[in-house]
Amino acid sequence: MFFRPTLYRHAEFRQGLIDLAPQAPGVAAWGLMTGVAMVKSGMSVFEAVAMTLLVFAGSSQLAAIPLLVAGAPAWVILATGFCVNLRFVVFSLHLRPYLMHLPRWQRMCHGYFTADISYVLFTRRFHEPGSPEAERTNQEAYLAGNYFLNWASWIVASLLGIGLANLIPPEWGLGFAGILCLLGIQCSLASSRMRILSAAVAGVAAVVAYHLPLKLNIVVAIAVAVILCLTVEKVRPASGTPA
Repeated sequence: MFFRPTLYRHAEFRQGLIDLAPQAPGVAAWGLMTGVAMVKSGMSVFEAVAMTLLVFAGSSQLAAIPLLVAGAPAWVILATGFCVNLRFVVFSLHLRPYLMHLPRWQRMCHGYFTADISYVLFTRRFHEPGSPEAERTNQEAYLAGNYFLNWASWIVASLLGIGLANLIPPEWGLGFAGILCLLGIQCSLASSRMRILSAAVAGVAAVVAYHLPLKLNIVVAIAVAVILCLTVEKVRPASGTPA
């Protein structure tokens, strides 16, 4: 990890570990299932391990795997991954005031380690960016604790799934466990009517467009939700309707 050694001895680092601990089994189940899925799709062990360590993005990995197997064009795979990860643009904009005092390379590392659950937990605990040095250290230490347990849970479970891919039966229901974990994260993020609307619209659009080839229903769902919410944002001030 790239953080200062003093952060690991900080009380907020331990608090970050404690807060993420209830979510760690779900993250691990999702990672285990992703590791199995990569090998079952025909990827070599080297490719699966490289994807686990370099990409570190479960939803994008699972969206890209069937496209790779189907021989989809590179632009379709990249567009799908881009759309699935668009939420991280919002996360980064929100976290920018908290992290802009750091060197660029550290901010880039934060971008790599940030996940849905770490973002949710961090923004719940710290509502405003810290201005004194002590408060900034508190926030960095808490993020480091979140990152460490989330990353370790995912990476260890994914590598285990890769190694045991041919021994883990589908009856274990790992995919369902991972879905439940993501559903919990989504419910935590649905903190306003606009977010609830976007989630509902994206879900309906994904189901309606389910039969499109190459998992393009994911791209359609995200595009429809973004367009609708941007339209609502433009209309709402004129109508005076609160969010």
